[in-house]
Amino acid sequence: MAAQEGPLTILVAALGGEGGGVLSGWLYDAAVRAGHTAQATSIPGVAQRTGATTYYIEIAREAGAPRPVFSLNPVPGAIDLLMSSELLETARQVGNGMTSAERTTVVSSTTRALTVAEKMQPGDGRSDAPALLAVIERHAQELSLLDVEALARQAGSAVSAVLFGALAATGLLPFGRAVCEETIRASGRAVESSLRGFALAHDTTAALRPPSTAPAPTDLYALARQRLVDYQDEAYAELFDARLARLAAAEGGAPGAVSTEALRWLALWMAFDDIVRVAALKLAATREQRVRREVRARDDEIVRTYDHFKPGIAEFAALLPSRWAARLHQWDTQRVARGRVPWALPLRIGSHTVTGALALKLLAALKGQRRRGSRYATEQALIEHWLGAVEGGAREDVGLGLALARCGRLIKGYGSTNERGKANLLHIIDHLAAAPSSPAQRAQAVGAALAAALADDSGAALDRQLVAHGAPARPTREQPIRWHKRRPPPAASAAR
Repeated sequence: MAAQEGPLTILVAALGGEGGGVLSGWLYDAAVRAGHTAQATSIPGVAQRTGATTYYIEIAREAGAPRPVFSLNPVPGAIDLLMSSELLETARQVGNGMTSAERTTVVSSTTRALTVAEKMQPGDGRSDAPALLAVIERHAQELSLLDVEALARQAGSAVSAVLFGALAATGLLPFGRAVCEETIRASGRAVESSLRGFALAHDTTAALRPPSTAPAPTDLYALARQRLVDYQDEAYAELFDARLARLAAAEGGAPGAVSTEALRWLALWMAFDDIVRVAALKLAATREQRVRREVRARDDEIVRTYDHFKPGIAEFAALLPSRWAARLHQWDTQRVARGRVPWALPLRIGSHTVTGALALKLLAALKGQRRRGSRYATEQALIEHWLGAVEGGAREDVGLGLALARCGRLIKGYGSTNERGKANLLHIIDHLAAAPSSPAQRAQAVGAALAAALADDSGAALDRQLVAHGAPARPTREQPIRWHKRRPPPAASAAR
């Protein structure tokens, strides 16, 4: 069947909570409003980001024409328009053979929502975005890219409205913008915000350059620096600048491969998670908008949000001076030695209430106390230890400095995951970076140890690599052993 024969075929892939069903309904209603016959079906996806729900819409190309024979399912290679709210999901549909380089117009978001498989990796398990884009470009007649999440936040609208605007801007729909906007008004679903999202996406998509023109690269340094200003203040960002300048000087006076690699990991480490940062994130306006989108709340509906916290000694001691923090840790250690579980305080805070919001506001206001806390001092000392090794390695050999800079990937997560990553990093630096061998051999050993640490949570692979390169294995950490009395069987059971 030629591309212009039969109905217009549209396949929409949306993640949970993005309003894909609403979008499908809007497309169907707009087609009927414009006098076209149409049909819409959906195939549910599954939870935890292992797949999207796909919506398939067929629209007769001519208004008032006899009703064609519609298909309930999309036919691979026979899709006129593919719209996806997530980059990997777009590539997944391409991999399923849905698109055709001779027929399909693809409108895709550059947004990523990590899959379960990506999150399970100890290291950076994310799919390669440039590779995904290359695959999509090869199997699409036209390709338009936009950041759906960013546009939705900017407009304060649901993702579904942004997707609708992007679809309308392709010019493939057999009806115009006015029909789409009238359909949104008639639906009564968050009309004002939906119209804003529709208009912003429509104008953005219409103004996109041809797909052959590569988008400008993201300024990682600017993003990293702004993150640290938001996290602490301008002085903290200036400390970030000074640290990068040290690495650039070690490379010969200008930023090179070592500084570029260390930049991201340094910014992430400096913005370590603590209860102050968590409270600030809970209060963010973008979070409230996201929650309302996820529960599909109308503008006139009240949404109650409860946040559950369980801070322990580590979280409280982090904001206290080192002497006080040491006493708290000692007290908790003694409790654990007596067979007790580590102390923690379960909290349930209604962030939609005045009391809950004030409590979070108070925690977020402790940002100034962070510098006087014990964890800040500990983290800065560890950062300096790592940077000193990277700086020294770069002065000796660029390859060694680059390998040590990449070890910043080990610092991730929070709690025991974060502590384990820091312990692994320090062990690699202290025993491999200063080994009595050539810089190239040390760089190879550090790289092998890093790959082993990222591939195996248990640390067994890392220990094998350490020993293979002449370094000691990591010391065994103390683990409390708790004994529990066996309960006697019930009397009735004993009688039987």
